[in-house]
Amino acid sequence: MTTNFDFLKKVDKNLFEIISDAERLYRDEYFEQCMTQTRRFGEHVCKKVLGTNRTTENTFDDMLATLKDCSTGRAEEQEFITDLYYLKKHGNSAVHSSSVRKDGITALECLKRAFETAISYCVYYKGKSQDILKLQYDTELLVTAKKNKSLSEKYTEAKQKAEKQKRTKPSDTTIKVKKRTKQQHILKAQKPDKFKLSFYWIFVGISFFISLLVFMFMFFSIKFGN
Repeated sequence: MTTNFDFLKKVDKNLFEIISDAERLYRDEYFEQCMTQTRRFGEHVCKKVLGTNRTTENTFDDMLATLKDCSTGRAEEQEFITDLYYLKKHGNSAVHSSSVRKDGITALECLKRAFETAISYCVYYKGKSQDILKLQYDTELLVTAKKNKSLSEKYTEAKQKAEKQKRTKPSDTTIKVKKRTKQQHILKAQKPDKFKLSFYWIFVGISFFISLLVFMFMFFSIKFGN
């Protein structure tokens, strides 16, 4: 199943599994559990980033405090830490809530913050390609688990479809040939029958015979009458 975090799979499979579960929980409308899972994801990321700098820190709060102390002040680091604090805050709120809340908006924001955290972790802490920074969270993919096609993919499909329709459309020449063939069939159907043709020639023969008799009668009358 495709997720928004597929880029993380080859970097850290364990982190990928944790956040993939969070997306599945959201898809099934378990929003509080989703937020709890994103908090778990954030805590594990924080622990991995601290590495050897982590000594006696056991809680998420302690680790975040140490991470903040180790920060060099870069904007990327500040944003990374801010996202982790957000995940911790809303994850804790979901865990300690006395009633079930269908807070899909906050759960979605937690997933987006986890997404940005995962990108920063891959690029700035694991040295992966900065092309990952171009990725954007796809809400449609979250809901349907089907990758949304890019503009270039949609354009290519539309172009291929148009070319296919052009190849299958009959040409003008083909249409004209079909029309001529139909006309030829009509002409064959209108051919005179044999009876009408025979009657015509019989009439001509009889007329000729009568004319011949009249001529002979007149010839003999003139010859012998004199």
